Amino acid sequence: MRTTIKTVLLLLISGFSYAQQDAQFTQYMYNTISINPAYAGSRETLSIFALHRSQWVGLEGAPQTNNISVNTLIKDTNVGIGVSILNDKIGPSDENNIAVDFSYSVPVSEVFKLSFGLKASANLLNIDFNKLNQFDGGDSNFAANIDNKFSPNIGVGFYLHSENTYVGLSMPNLLKTKHYDRYTGTGAASSLASQDIAYYLTAGHVFELNDNLKFKPSVLTKLVQGAPLGVDMSANFLINEKFVAGASYRLNAAVSGLIGFQATDSWFVGYSYDFDTTGLSNYNSGSHELFLRFELFNRYSKIYSPRFF
Repeated sequence: MRTTIKTVLLLLISGFSYAQQDAQFTQYMYNTISINPAYAGSRETLSIFALHRSQWVGLEGAPQTNNISVNTLIKDTNVGIGVSILNDKIGPSDENNIAVDFSYSVPVSEVFKLSFGLKASANLLNIDFNKLNQFDGGDSNFAANIDNKFSPNIGVGFYLHSENTYVGLSMPNLLKTKHYDRYTGTGAASSLASQDIAYYLTAGHVFELNDNLKFKPSVLTKLVQGAPLGVDMSANFLINEKFVAGASYRLNAAVSGLIGFQATDSWFVGYSYDFDTTGLSNYNSGSHELFLRFELFNRYSKIYSPRFF
């Protein structure tokens, strides 16, 4: 069994050696700013969000992701700003990303606003090759670790939204970067970690079924050159403006259960569990995701019916 697990981990790490892509979140509908800068300020209050994701629990070297973000609408303007920090660990790699988001919103109808967003980010990559079980201890490819390899990026986004509906289109990383290339300048194509341009399309709508029950289906699609189309579909119910329960499906990857609780006007907590539908399900006990959101309201911005996204 241990040999099998190491084999699966080796395949996981070999995928990393070709392309280091954005972290994935099951509860993307609450963490839209991680992929779309136009979301900044859309909730029209100071919003602080923290998330932890443990993926493929029980699999050695499996991904661990931590994310914290703050965004707000600048008072008496149409400008939103945000800052987010993400740490993503997988196998021997430890990657940190810091992003600053800017948005500007214009009304396009009596109920809809269209927001335009810009993202500037800095990525720091660390790889400790000593954590690998190397077949050849003298392989020069693993002779030196990678320490805080810096790569910048920029992104754009568009976000059309009302109180009950949203549609977003974004490209959080417009630059195709090589985080690390051991043979830079030699003419050899040997990029160890690169990031391709990803295109995200998100959408959701809230249906009011009755005074105590709301239903929100949502979808996220992700397109990256050379990779299969990623599709996440979810369906959540909001009960008595307090409790959230639902399920989601990630195409050819996982099914998930989601729950949430609006503890106060300011505090919201959510949890999801993913069950893999691939062969990896034989080697892990699923994925866990927990988040906490705090929002600071004043007597003018205080909401009486919690926003569902």
